[in-house]
Amino acid sequence: MSKIMGIQFQKNGKIYYFDANGIESDVGTYVIVDTVHGLDLGEVILPPREMSAIPEIESLKKVVRVATEQDIQRGRENRIKEKEAFEICQRKITEHKLEMKLVSVEYSFDGNKILFYFTANGRVDFRSLVKDLASVFKTRIELRQIGVRDEAKMLGGLGPCGRPICCGSFLSQFQPVSIKMAKEQNLSLNPTKISGVCGRLMCCLKYEQDHYEQTRKKMPKVGRTVSTPDGNGPVTELNIIKETVFVRLTNGDTSEIKEYPLENIVRMTDPSFSDSNNNSDDSGNNQNECQTSQKVENREKDAKGKEEKRNQSKNRNHGKNHPLGQPVKRENPNRDNNIEAMKSKPETKNKPDNSAYETKKDNTETHGNDSKTTSSWADAVQNAMLAIDK
Repeated sequence: MSKIMGIQFQKNGKIYYFDANGIESDVGTYVIVDTVHGLDLGEVILPPREMSAIPEIESLKKVVRVATEQDIQRGRENRIKEKEAFEICQRKITEHKLEMKLVSVEYSFDGNKILFYFTANGRVDFRSLVKDLASVFKTRIELRQIGVRDEAKMLGGLGPCGRPICCGSFLSQFQPVSIKMAKEQNLSLNPTKISGVCGRLMCCLKYEQDHYEQTRKKMPKVGRTVSTPDGNGPVTELNIIKETVFVRLTNGDTSEIKEYPLENIVRMTDPSFSDSNNNSDDSGNNQNECQTSQKVENREKDAKGKEEKRNQSKNRNHGKNHPLGQPVKRENPNRDNNIEAMKSKPETKNKPDNSAYETKKDNTETHGNDSKTTSSWADAVQNAMLAIDK
């Protein structure tokens, strides 16, 4: 059996686990541990505890030793150097006119590296700034961009509840929070009321989310009809914290909303209720089917009427089918179909001038019902032809 120990390097920071390496220490004790970046000073948050031998534990880094007074003093000197480095870096940022906000500075335990944390809206070209800082501190410089939630965690502050913010007091890791949690908890969706000092959704929305999800599964949905000691009615509202249900009860022309504990609510699952619902559903389905069939019949009648009108218009306009290549004679229904009557009308086209031809009266011969008319210009042409022959 091997023992592990929980170490924290920053106040309210993430807890890292190390192999105790046989060292016994209490909570609040400072120890020197071996990290990826070298030796570092950390505070014991979780005392050594036995764990079963698993590969993950065997790959953990080990605790080197308990920190001495010199190690603790060295850590205090590094905190003082961090404040001086913060002022210098802030002045350099102003000189280079970079759009970035410096948040915190962290010295490594051995002083071989200085880490600067900053926030920015986008990517920042800080290569010239790194060169100036390296020339001032004569050590390795690293700039790391962080988010607004990490910034609030480092700086601290008071939340809307009036207490110190959770991430700056006891939260070691950020949990994902969504607007769906606020909706399920019936909170106001006003951003100013559900957002923390960082401008993001409050971390405390995650605390009661599991209770809301489990309790909501046991309670009826809003709008569902339930049975109460005073009668049946639909659910209008749910109180998840108190586990009560608000039901609307109707008595004649009046209605009243009452609150009942979840234990006094019975869901309508008895056979009589289901049969009545089924019958009502069947009647409703039959009515819907009748209406649907009537609509279909009306549509078919309309389609047939349109088709008949279309066929009549085709027959009237096109007449009988004609072979290809032959002219099709289309008759105007508004035109007089009596061809004889049309022929009996005097022709007015190409009427000769009175000066060129001598007008004569039309000679009309009547044989029963037939009549023949010879125009004056035709007689003139005939007389001219006879004169030429002579």
